[in-house]
Amino acid sequence: MQSPPAPALRSFIDVAPDSHFPIQNLPYGIFIPQPGELPRVGVAIGEYVLDLAVLAERGLLDGPQLRGQRVFDQETLNAFIALGPAAWNEARAQITHVLRHDVALLRDDVALRDMALIPQTAVELCRPVRPGGFTDFYASREHAETVGRLFRGPEAKLPPQYLHLPIGYHGRTSSIVVSGAPIVRPTGQFLPADATAPTCGPSRQLDFELEVGVFVGRGNAQGRPIPMNRAPNQMFGLVLVNDWSARDIQAWEYVPLGPFLGKNFATTISPWVVPLAALEPFRCEAPRQDPPPLPYLQTRGPQTWNLHLEVRLQAAGAAAPTTISRTNFRGMYWTLIQQLVHHTVGGCNLEPGDLLASGTVSGSAPDARGCLLELTERGTRPLQLAPGITRTWLDDGDTVTLTGWCAGDGYRVGFGECRGSITAAAPHEA
Repeated sequence: MQSPPAPALRSFIDVAPDSHFPIQNLPYGIFIPQPGELPRVGVAIGEYVLDLAVLAERGLLDGPQLRGQRVFDQETLNAFIALGPAAWNEARAQITHVLRHDVALLRDDVALRDMALIPQTAVELCRPVRPGGFTDFYASREHAETVGRLFRGPEAKLPPQYLHLPIGYHGRTSSIVVSGAPIVRPTGQFLPADATAPTCGPSRQLDFELEVGVFVGRGNAQGRPIPMNRAPNQMFGLVLVNDWSARDIQAWEYVPLGPFLGKNFATTISPWVVPLAALEPFRCEAPRQDPPPLPYLQTRGPQTWNLHLEVRLQAAGAAAPTTISRTNFRGMYWTLIQQLVHHTVGGCNLEPGDLLASGTVSGSAPDARGCLLELTERGTRPLQLAPGITRTWLDDGDTVTLTGWCAGDGYRVGFGECRGSITAAAPHEA
């Protein structure tokens, strides 16, 4: 696959070639400039945050779609998302213009620059969106086949519906946190090995899951499904997602209704939402689907992205992290657009800012698996991280960092980091 051409655009801000945030990206986020100040909307550019509330106050974000809309001095992106694609495109065009290397508007106004451009290291990044709904899918065929083999043996087959529809379940929104928030080890019921009765206590098999999520745009009315030809306009932007899992709790509880306490304790998302416009040059074909899906799920042309993903695990006490997984999002059997369409086929109403997550992103190679369940063969093959340090499941003090980017010729469009560190379980009274 050929890389997209070298970028024609340049910002007046110096941006390193390996930065995730060149002018071609411009991801949205929510940040607090200084302690005590209110959150507002920003865009990442190089090592800086561009304060969109300041630009809006100066009339620099004032096209016909944005005029009179107070969407950039908000504590979430929800109001901006609800404006729809025309407003998103207008904002992106105006932000790009003021950041161009050959435009003096912001470049030569020292006072405005000092107000509007803040080092990322000086701000607090917040959860960018308040999702009203969260749905987690099971879209990697490689992941589904490996999990089947680990739990049901080498002859295990995919669920009978797997090749016909994207399987998913409804998750919990209140426990969605932004990168950097601590992850408290969950407590719940599980059945210890060789036991005949369950116990309740801190999970002994805590795991991460490498996923990609999409925030829904304006949404749809209840009872009015979103067809395939209108689905792309219902996708605002993508984030990295770590949908942490307590495998022992999950294994005990998930039959017959699926995940509950094994998944609802925490989901971490990256702070920057990469708009679909930034990912457009990296569109590619998804895997061939056989048998072909039913007509409402059939797609044409490139419907996914050549998105490189990595997982780094820094064990408690280790001097540095170890990269334990490298994979690519383009291998997912079911695409995000198919997931969105299927979600609404029965009439479900999606709302601005709802989050749909892909499920674990895993490839066929042993080092391309997106969770410890697969990487350690259900805890039977410990990972060697450093001399004397191995892991089968996550220990207290461990830090997991997800990262990902699309690579062009001399630039990247990336997601930054999605990071979480494990802390000890909260005290539990019987």
